[in-house]
Amino acid sequence: MKIDLHTHSYYSDGVLSPKEIVEKAVNAKCEFLSLTDHDSIAGLSEASKYSKCLNLGFINGVEVSAKFNSQSIHIVGLGINPEERTLKEGLKKNNKYRIDRAKKISEGLFEAGIERAYEKASAISKTKYITRTHFAQMLIQEKICSNMSSVFKRYMTGKKPGSVKVEWASSEEVINWIHKAGGIAILAHPLRYKMTLTKLKKLVNSLKTLGLDGIEIVNSFSRFEDIKIAKLIADENELLYSSGSDYHGWPNQTIQLGGVPEYDFGRKSVINYLR
Repeated sequence: MKIDLHTHSYYSDGVLSPKEIVEKAVNAKCEFLSLTDHDSIAGLSEASKYSKCLNLGFINGVEVSAKFNSQSIHIVGLGINPEERTLKEGLKKNNKYRIDRAKKISEGLFEAGIERAYEKASAISKTKYITRTHFAQMLIQEKICSNMSSVFKRYMTGKKPGSVKVEWASSEEVINWIHKAGGIAILAHPLRYKMTLTKLKKLVNSLKTLGLDGIEIVNSFSRFEDIKIAKLIADENELLYSSGSDYHGWPNQTIQLGGVPEYDFGRKSVINYLR
């Protein structure tokens, strides 16, 4: 079964419309798709509508920024009711943090000699919300950096001028929002967080006690060894398996929608749980 349960449209930091995301999923021969924009449910209605037209299994989703202790993490909500009040209010709160962060990033880049960063990043975004990806793509378009990796290395991490810490909602709150909306909470790309395996295991175990339902076993960055480790951690905590490309569609990114390795997760697949 080919599934992609982690994708982004221009309602967060992707390039394509929800309709175009659906068309790409169909062309990639996906059987199930979820649109999981960052802290946004704005594209779900359009994606659901066109999925029905093209006979594609569609699952309402969202990727929510959260904090666990001092660690920023992303929790994907799958099978959510986008009209549920608690979730909508929570996402509204997170998006206020996003607006504040964008302004601070712009100020930091100005001090580093990069003028009108906010306006230039705004011109790339198709919504009022500007993410770090929009700033990164602006820096690439301005030929200040050559790729995403160099952007984050020079400007967006540690004590660099565009690095801004955000006190996102707690992981417990975010998991609660997702559950209130009838969804399941999945830890996104667990092996991409900069922590040791021991710390990652402690993180997942702690999130499990807060109600985490599953983890993303496979994404476009996964090597065979990564998949093996992720499955082991999921099994140790009796968590469901999820899979997604984290597709954004920027021309300088190599990730393709539906491009994750295909695995038969059997009864532990979130698809079997949601159906």
